[in-house]
Order: sequence, then C-alpha cells, then structure tokens
Amino acid sequence: MTTKLETVAVPDAPKAIGPYAQGIRAGGFLYTAGQIPLDPSTMKLVPGDIGAQTARVFDNLEAILRGGGTTLADVVKTTVFLVDLSDFATMNEVYAARFGAHRPARSTVQVAALPAGARVEIEAIARLP
Repeated sequence: MTTKLETVAVPDAPKAIGPYAQGIRAGGFLYTAGQIPLDPSTMKLVPGDIGAQTARVFDNLEAILRGGGTTLADVVKTTVFLVDLSDFATMNEVYAARFGAHRPARSTVQVAALPAGARVEIEAIARLP
C-alpha cells in the first residue's frame, strides 16, 4: 500500500527558502519542516531575544499545522535546535506556555549555526485527526 503524500503550503508561515515543503501530510501524520523565527511578511528574522524568536517559531509552526488540518494539541514529537544551550530555559518557558498541559516527546540539541543567523529552530510531527 502506497501512502499518498500531500504538500502543505500556507501564506502565514515563511516560504520555503530551499527545495523543501513547509509540511507534508503522510500516513496519518503531518511532518513540518524546521521553522526558524522568520516573519513571513518580510522573510527577515524577528528582532529580540530567544523568547521573541521562539514565539515567532511557534507562530510559524501553528500556521503550518492549521493549514494541514491539525493543531499543537496533536503534536506527538518535536525537535528543538539551539545555537546556545544557555538559551534553553527561556526557550523552554515559551515552549511550555504554547503547549499548555500537552507534553509531546522532544529532543533538544545544540548546533553550530542555523539559517539566517537564527538562534532557534523547531520541527514537529503531529497526528492528523
């Protein structure tokens, strides 16, 4: 049995800046591309600290999830990429506030650099209702 792949593309999240999709629906799940804190209207990084950057990342993720027919409440796994793990506590505060009582599985890793000079990138996998 072949799983049908459906591309998710929404105007409320940054356009893909390479050969990838914002999201893909496949096999009962939505897989998002990693989101950095780009403002979709300007395609520039949002100003501010890691808290502001993380909030923008969640705005972008929520737009893609919504466009794919799901929400943060359906996220089963995230991967967080941080340039500096000393930003973890502030990122984690924003992360916890956006997910509320829901606690998906998560991996967090420190990386040498992220696109466009971002300090945080998050990708998500969500089940489809």
